[in-house]
Amino acid sequence: MEELFGKLPEFLQEDLLGMAKTVGLAIITLVIGFMIISWVVKLVKTLMTKNDVDRDLQPFLASIVSVGLKVMLLIAVAGMFGIETTSFVAVIGALAFAIGMALQGSLGHFASGVLILLFKPYRTGDLVDIQGHVGVVDEIQIFNTILLTPDNKKIILPNGTVTSGPITNISGQGEIKVVMTYGIGYTDDIDHARTVIQRVADSCPQVLHDKEVDIFVEALADSSVNFCVRPWCKSEHYWDVFFYMHENIKKEFDKEKIGIPYPQMDVHVHNN
Repeated sequence: MEELFGKLPEFLQEDLLGMAKTVGLAIITLVIGFMIISWVVKLVKTLMTKNDVDRDLQPFLASIVSVGLKVMLLIAVAGMFGIETTSFVAVIGALAFAIGMALQGSLGHFASGVLILLFKPYRTGDLVDIQGHVGVVDEIQIFNTILLTPDNKKIILPNGTVTSGPITNISGQGEIKVVMTYGIGYTDDIDHARTVIQRVADSCPQVLHDKEVDIFVEALADSSVNFCVRPWCKSEHYWDVFFYMHENIKKEFDKEKIGIPYPQMDVHVHNN
C-alpha cells in the first residue's frame, strides 16, 4: 500500500493526506460531539427533574435539545469538508418554513400544548370550565386536552382553542364553594327558608362543616326571591354537593310548604 501511495503524484498525495486528516478530524469531532450532546441532554433532564417539570414534558424537551444539538454538530462537520454551511442552513430553513406553513394549525396546537404543560393552568384530575365545557381533565396531550363530563362523555379540545380563551380551574385550590341559586315565593318567609337551606347543607356529608355556608338574598326577581347559596367542599366532591343540595332543597321546601316559583303571567280582565 505504501509503495502504491509513493507512486502517486505529489499533489495527489497531498490531497489524499489532507482528505484523510479531514475525515479523521470529522470522525473525532462527531465522536466527541455526540458524547458532549449526551452529557448535555442528561444535564437537561436532571435540571428538569429538580425543577419539577412535568414528567410527560421532560422526554419531549430533551428530544428537542438532542435533535437541535445534533443538527448543529452535523452542520459543523459539513463545514469541515468545505460544504457551504450557509446554503445548507438556508435549505433547512426553507424546508422548515414550508413544513410550518403546511402544518400551521397543528403547530399552533402543539405550541399551546407545550405552554399548558409548562405553566400548568390545570392538571390531570382537575375540574375545569374551558370554552363552556365543564369536565374533569382526563389527559393533557401535546395537541389536545381531553375532558370527561359528569355523564361520562369525552370532550377533545384542541390546545390552541384552550389557550385562546379563559380557563376556569374549578378544583385547582383544593377546597371550593359550590355556587347555587334557589328561589322562593314573595309570600314565603325569608328567615324560615334560610333556616331550611342551612339544615340541608348541614345534612350533606360532603360539605365542610367547619366553614360557614353563605346564604344571601341575591335578587328580587320577577317571580321569586332568589337565594345565593355557597357551601364549602373538597374539590373532588363538587358534583356530589351540587346534586345533593338540589334534590334535598326541593324535598325540604315541599315539607315546609315553601313554594318554588316558576315564570307565570297574571291576566286581569276588566269589564267596562
